[in-house]
Formats: sequence, structure tokens, C-alpha cells
Amino acid sequence: MPDNYASVPLRELNNGAFMPSIGLGTWPLDDIQAGAAVAHALDAGYRLIDTAENYGNEEGIGEGIGSTSVPREELFITSKFNVQWHSVQGVQDAWENSCKRLGMEYLDLFLIHWPNPQEGNYVQAWEGLVKLLKRGRVRAIGTSNFTVGQLQELMDATGVVPDVNQVQHSPFWLNDERLAFHAKHGILTEGWAPLGRGKHDLLSSAPVLAAAEDHRVTPAQAVLRWQIERGVVPIPKTSSPERLAENLDVFTFNLSPEEIKAIDALDGTADEPADPMSFGH
Repeated sequence: MPDNYASVPLRELNNGAFMPSIGLGTWPLDDIQAGAAVAHALDAGYRLIDTAENYGNEEGIGEGIGSTSVPREELFITSKFNVQWHSVQGVQDAWENSCKRLGMEYLDLFLIHWPNPQEGNYVQAWEGLVKLLKRGRVRAIGTSNFTVGQLQELMDATGVVPDVNQVQHSPFWLNDERLAFHAKHGILTEGWAPLGRGKHDLLSSAPVLAAAEDHRVTPAQAVLRWQIERGVVPIPKTSSPERLAENLDVFTFNLSPEEIKAIDALDGTADEPADPMSFGH
């Protein structure tokens, strides 16, 4: 295991790569905002950076990385591609485009951004990712917003299990069936919108405030710790240097089983999450 990430524990993925236990999300930051946020994040100790073709900020992120002295081999850079690339050759083209925009020779993790079942080509997209992995163009491959049934289709078609399924995950939006499927097959759950996207007063809810007060941390830190204790890798978005540091500082305390259960009870008390069967790009 690399010794570069002393402050952030690593998670081993199915295909042998090691991924930090928390990262920086970059949507909806533009090139300038994302570049500045990434530079601050790397200085703070982040090594996992998440972006996507659809975010339109890969060039800025590449510039932000280039402005620091952090060696490329210490980084874990994730990007995602859109539905127009859902074919074996299309994935190769998408990879080349993302690498060019980021100014990199390889990606650490490449994801199908949404399944887009109405198009019906996500299995071909997965076959393209498997080829990239076998050729050493990526260190890990996965999906974003896939259902249990769709993950099973990919595995049945290729025999290759995704390293990661990145999904919308917060105390408001649990999916124990999906988490159990991930755990059974060794698929790491990565959570986007881990703080609830700033909606529905998650950070002022009673169980979150109680946990934060008990451990003398911020409500956001309490929720991020809840994510980690549930086995999820959260990727909160912020461009504030102060919040970047706070969000990373969640490995010095543990929530009690009672606190985790109380936060779990928020499930289903907010609007429904995005539906991967009808939404996507």
C-alpha cells in the first residue's frame, strides 16, 4: 500500500487500485472555480478529485493540479463520460478527450455517468471500459447511478465486477438493497451529494446536531463521518479553504451505533433522489 496518504485511509478496489476514503466533488464549479478549489484541496491533503465531462471543468482541474507540486502518482483522478460515448470505441474516444482536457496520460477511475436505459447501450459502454482497464489506460473502472439490476447485467455480460458505483447517498436517501449488493460483490459505494445538496435542512436536523455537539465537530463533519462509518466514500463539494480542511478532518472520532441509527432515521423524509431510470446525460 502506498504511504503517501497517511492522513486519509485508503480503500482497496476490486481490480487492485487503492482509493482515498474521502474526496473532492467539483460540480457545479466552472474551470476557474474548480482549478482554485483543487489547488486548495491538494494543499489541504486531498488526493481524490472527482469530475466529469458534463461538468465542463476538466481543463480547470488539470490546471489546478499543475499549479501544485503534488506528484501525479499520489493522485486519484476520476472522470465520467456522457451517453453519446456508450459504445466500445466511444469509450476510447471519451477517455482520450478527458485525458487531453485534464492534461494527463491516464485516469485513475473512469465511470459511466448515467445508465440512460432508454438508449440501451450501457453494456457496450462497460465493454469499452473493460478494454481500457486491460490495456492499462485506467487503474479502475465503474459506474455512476446504476441500479442493482443494471450492475448485474454488466457483470453477467463481461464477468468483470465494477470497482465503484457512485450514487446519490445521504441520510435522506438510503438504499440498503443497493448497499448490500455492493458489499456482496466488493463494489465500493461512492456518495455524491453526501451533505444533501444543501437542501431540506439536513445540517440542522436534530440527530445531526446532537452528534456534532457530542463530538465537538461541525454538522457537516458529523454527516461525513456517518457516510464513512456506513462504508461509503463521500465526495463533498466546496470551494472554501476552511470547509475543505474541515471536511477532510473526519478520521479522529467515531459515531456511536445509537448516533448512526438516529441519523439513519432521516431516510425518506425529503424529496426523492434523482431517478436513474428517467434522468441522465
